[in-house]
Amino acid sequence: MGRAFSSGDAKRVLAVHGENLNKLHYINELSEGYRAEVKNSVDSYITTKAMQTLANISVDELNRDKQGIRVKLLHDNGYNTIADLANVPILQFEMINGISFDGAQTIRKAVDAMIAQVKSGTKLSLSTDNKTAETTRIVRALAMYRIVMPVSKKSGQLLVTYESRVNQARANIAPATSGFKWFFTSKANKQNAESAYNLLSSLIGTEYGTFADKNLSIAQYANQISDNDAWADFENHSINFYNLLEDIAPGVLGNDNSVYGLPEGLAGEIQSEEFNPEGLKCELRKYQETGVKYALHQKKVLLGDEMGLGKTIQAIAVMVSLRNGGATHFMVVCPASVIANWCREIAAKSDLSVVKIHGHDRNSALESWLANGGVAVTTYETTGFIDLADNFRFSTLIVDEAHYIKNPEARRTGNVRNIADHAERMLFMTGTALENKVDEMIELIKVLQPLVADDIKGMEYLSSAPQFREKVAPVYFRRKREDVLTELPELIEKKEWCELGSEEKSAYEDAVLNRNYAKARRVSWNIDDMSKSSKAQRLLELVDKAAEDGRKVIVFSFFLDTIAKVTAILGDRCVSPINGSVSPQRRQEIIDEFDKAQAGKVLPAQIQSGGTGLNIQSASVIILCEPQFKPSVENQAISRAYRMGQTRNVLVYRLLCEDTVDEKILKILGSKQNIFDAFADKSVAAENSTEAVEIDDTGFANIMDEETKRITAEQEKVDTTQQ
Repeated sequence: MGRAFSSGDAKRVLAVHGENLNKLHYINELSEGYRAEVKNSVDSYITTKAMQTLANISVDELNRDKQGIRVKLLHDNGYNTIADLANVPILQFEMINGISFDGAQTIRKAVDAMIAQVKSGTKLSLSTDNKTAETTRIVRALAMYRIVMPVSKKSGQLLVTYESRVNQARANIAPATSGFKWFFTSKANKQNAESAYNLLSSLIGTEYGTFADKNLSIAQYANQISDNDAWADFENHSINFYNLLEDIAPGVLGNDNSVYGLPEGLAGEIQSEEFNPEGLKCELRKYQETGVKYALHQKKVLLGDEMGLGKTIQAIAVMVSLRNGGATHFMVVCPASVIANWCREIAAKSDLSVVKIHGHDRNSALESWLANGGVAVTTYETTGFIDLADNFRFSTLIVDEAHYIKNPEARRTGNVRNIADHAERMLFMTGTALENKVDEMIELIKVLQPLVADDIKGMEYLSSAPQFREKVAPVYFRRKREDVLTELPELIEKKEWCELGSEEKSAYEDAVLNRNYAKARRVSWNIDDMSKSSKAQRLLELVDKAAEDGRKVIVFSFFLDTIAKVTAILGDRCVSPINGSVSPQRRQEIIDEFDKAQAGKVLPAQIQSGGTGLNIQSASVIILCEPQFKPSVENQAISRAYRMGQTRNVLVYRLLCEDTVDEKILKILGSKQNIFDAFADKSVAAENSTEAVEIDDTGFANIMDEETKRITAEQEKVDTTQQ
């Protein structure tokens, strides 16, 4: 029987696939090597830190439990600390005159127990401000693992899919590698060889055949990554680094209790809950994923995580997972001050569609949502206008700042409860510690799980007891920062997008069209009635939250007029403001008063004056009333609280308005920062250049020109429509 390929062709195909399989196996196994390097570097770090601790513990501590260890003999032989004993074999102890074999074993056992205890209490802390040889080794190992992991995973998938078939085809084609063998091969086996040759030839150009060669260089690149590049990768992708650490070395960050107080049975069910993140455009921390699974599993819950732990992103992840399971309609109810923020976060962090039901076109927006689905984002005030058909059901209702509906007699509470009757699932969220306000907690739980509310009624006095926490666990889940962010971040920055009301919008447009630069920059602060200022209202909410959370606040603005308005609306919650006219002595007196004040106190400060030369560690919330032309000015202001001696995570809130100069300033500064970062490592001059990332008068004039064109075009469009 003739054939369409030669023995040489068969040998070549065999060699190509043999080499390809070897390369795929090599790439597949790479990640295990890098993973082991991460584990080894972490173990080395923990051992080093533990030995430093043990070097300060006297051998006298071995007899704390009165085990009869002759510590004087240890001292006499040069063993003064536990670290001195760490690697000493039993035989060496036995050689000390006066220590028996049993005594040597007792010493070794006691020392090992002490070492294990110290190691278990030694945690890893990574910071770009504290790069040591040990932490750099860990960060570099993680960066290498991050690079290799995706290609290793893909190689493994290709091997699972193709290796068995390829090896069978290689065995079938073997008779064709020799004319002599071919002569004595049966007809059936010749047909198998022909089929095998055709299969192997066709696979050469597929992903299976080309992946290894295209990605082999990844391994070489991973090995060559520099320490600086590894730290830069950590800075840009810290969540991924921390997640990998928690996976490879559980507990090393100090937050190994992933269920955070949930009863064991419930915790096990939640950990096994299915979560499909496809379409989520960011990575969750482990504790956030646990929160998502809790909400998915329990269906109607109250998430009480502290400020800064990412309740919003957990809610978005819940909706994404449910959408992937076939759900179509979701609704978010939130304060008017954060409706813009919710819309932006959903659009930026997921592929979910967003419909804002608010303002004059709320009815058409509601009709669009009912017809097409997606996430409807509305306000507490607007819920009174939402009338859903009796038979209409939607997947999930998210209620942000749920303590707004704590009063069952309030109109907005009734409105939200009416909507809740149409929701298959509910996720209420609040950062307020409801353990201290159990009556409010019970009112919210009544909406979610009435049976649990009935169960805890009358147990209010036990709110801090384990039995109460176990009763509410099926419906209430709260984590604190110190529980889950043990590794940092110490600085959490958030953009608070506010939506202009009609009065604010009119004042802003007048300022722009009249070329009043200062008034345009004071967007939302440039009206007389602060009750109609979206930024002022959001500031009040943030100050209230800070007070509930036991925090003090610094409010910074470039403008004296804004500082005066902040001081006026906050009243006696403020200490005296700091500005350029306040003497250095008086400034310090104000700081001293602020340091001694109770939580919830606010220090208003002009950013040029209060942002330099002051140490204000007692504050841990910073509110910036408008974006600055020089980010360095903002950074200096933030560093007043974010400095050595600060014991709490610092929360920075930037108050911003959509479709204003705020948005354009941020966009330009972001672009300049990216360009600056690209050259900073290559240019010594760049390190000293503050002008590289800032907006000058000409730049702001250009922004005003753009805004003038936009506003004029909008007004002309309105005029045309009305004619």
